[in-house]
Amino acid sequence: MANMNRMVDPMAVTWSERYNKTFERVWAKLPNFLGSFIATAAVFILGSSIRGDWLLILVHFIKYLRNGQEDETNSTLSSEGQTLYGDFSLKDYKLEGLPYYILPAMTISYVTYLGVGGFLHWYYYVRQRDRPEEWKCQPTKWLSPELERHEILLGSLSLFFGSVLSGIISCFIMNGGRTFIYYDYADYGYVWAVLQWPAIFIWQDYLTYWGHRIFHTPFLYKHFHKLHHTYKQPTAFSVTAIHPVEFLFFQGILISPMFLVPTNWITMIVLLSYTYYHGIIDHSGINFKAYWWQPWQPNCIFHDNHHQYFHVNFGFNIKYWDTLHGTDRKKDRLYREDIFYGQGKSVDDATEGELAQDMAERESENPLAYDNNQHAYELKQSDLKTSKKNK
Repeated sequence: MANMNRMVDPMAVTWSERYNKTFERVWAKLPNFLGSFIATAAVFILGSSIRGDWLLILVHFIKYLRNGQEDETNSTLSSEGQTLYGDFSLKDYKLEGLPYYILPAMTISYVTYLGVGGFLHWYYYVRQRDRPEEWKCQPTKWLSPELERHEILLGSLSLFFGSVLSGIISCFIMNGGRTFIYYDYADYGYVWAVLQWPAIFIWQDYLTYWGHRIFHTPFLYKHFHKLHHTYKQPTAFSVTAIHPVEFLFFQGILISPMFLVPTNWITMIVLLSYTYYHGIIDHSGINFKAYWWQPWQPNCIFHDNHHQYFHVNFGFNIKYWDTLHGTDRKKDRLYREDIFYGQGKSVDDATEGELAQDMAERESENPLAYDNNQHAYELKQSDLKTSKKNK
């Protein structure tokens, strides 16, 4: 009976398991290159849609077609149709027709989160479950069905708030709200047209690094971020499975450039899409690796290590922040949930029990997830300066 209840649970990723044989028959007819393309496209669609930012893309495209000008004669709603609460009017705040933005943003977010996310779950976690050593960062460890359901429930809650925020911003922009978004690269010169790409990318990622690191201080970790670290073996659903306050905080960082500096709409959309795409990749638990043209981008195992070892590897799209600040994972340190601030503990100061626990964690990692397919943090007895005794 319990299994039957779970089969119809809308918050469990079981529909892909129920129809596994059907999917397999269809998939077997596809060329290999097409299957890989569909999986990659699914990650991109999921990343760009689940937060409602597809609506930002659409709004900016419409504004671009109008040369950046709102259409005064074609408002979302007529002035007679505005919601009024006493003297309050949505039109006064450039939020005319707000429900018509929030509802589509929310609908598409949930459809892609459960639908496309369910496809990715099937493609790896069902279809290839019998050979995890070929693709999984932690091939011997899996989230329990209860934790899978928990991350989807929490992720769905955060998506609600993220979709509302995206709907508000899209409505604000569409109705002529003040931002620094512009639509012709020539408006601010071609030097800034080039420099804004690295400048905005670095701004977003460095603030995200520090925001993430601050959420790993004892108080904020206990009351907010610990929720996200319920998942030591993250999946693509984990990317939004964070406290709603934290979710909005980081989304605020990512969209902040459009309210601070002149930002071309293409630059903004591309960088947001890039960040969200890698957010899915980094939480997937799959041994994706950065491409040759991404020397700044860490492999998926980098953030998987963060979930496995908690207070280390705080960066996201630029791995050098951790190297710069000494919070990158080091071979001669061990890391646990109760050791804060990204420095870990020297293996030479650890007890035999602590070392045994750490060695078991290291052995559960997949060497194929690292560069050159070699485990970067394998620890041998010869690496230890002294023999350990239980304290």
